[in-house]
Amino acid sequence: MSLNPRLQDWHNRRVWLVGAGHGIGAALARELHRLGAWVALSGRHEAALREVASGHERMWLLPLDVTRPEDWQRSRDQLLQQWQGIDLVVMLAGDYTPLRAWQLTPELARRMVDVNLLGVMYGSAALVPQLLAQSGGAIALVASVAGWGGMPNGLVYGATKAAVNYFAQTLYLDLHRHGIGVHVINPGFVATRLTAQNAFAMPALLTPEQAAQQIVRGFARGEFDIHFPKRFSWPLKLAALLPYRLYFWLAHRVTGL
Repeated sequence: MSLNPRLQDWHNRRVWLVGAGHGIGAALARELHRLGAWVALSGRHEAALREVASGHERMWLLPLDVTRPEDWQRSRDQLLQQWQGIDLVVMLAGDYTPLRAWQLTPELARRMVDVNLLGVMYGSAALVPQLLAQSGGAIALVASVAGWGGMPNGLVYGATKAAVNYFAQTLYLDLHRHGIGVHVINPGFVATRLTAQNAFAMPALLTPEQAAQQIVRGFARGEFDIHFPKRFSWPLKLAALLPYRLYFWLAHRVTGL
């Protein structure tokens, strides 16, 4: 049984992708456009957004900085003037720096928390009232399998993604009875600019295009937790249920860190 309304027909759907200039966001924009959606592209770097939109008639640029609540409000108002409603917003903006405990600095912590967590909260504050007012639509937050359990290198990044998972669960509890869909997207390793910083072999590595297809498939099934690839994500879900003694041993054994 699906937890959300199934998003299967994308023809003329109004979709706002935030964090669409690179990686999964750019691939998802192209995939949804191919399926017939109108797509608004947001991110900090307008040149990157223009490159994604090049040659696509149903794409619209809305540059914004997710760490600025006023940017969210301004862009929401501009979007509503154009579309008069929003069918789906996907928050993909993220920041990542591999960190061990002895490398932590306040500056790195603040940067990742601002983008990965506060940005999601600012966006939700701007958009949830509109979704309630229109009595429908959906919101999707991109977290990560790194948020399911502590891992070396994920000191701050994983903590922010764990918080996004919790935030999404609570959004669902508040909003599903009002007819608003809520999804949390938990990718495994995807070949992007951010994961290129990893100095280790990444198991079950996907391309951004493969990740976009998995996300669209999850929307079509009405899934709350869209996690992939299953051959990697399911073992991680199960590992997170282990007693800590076994989990910590396994984490060190698998990562070699």
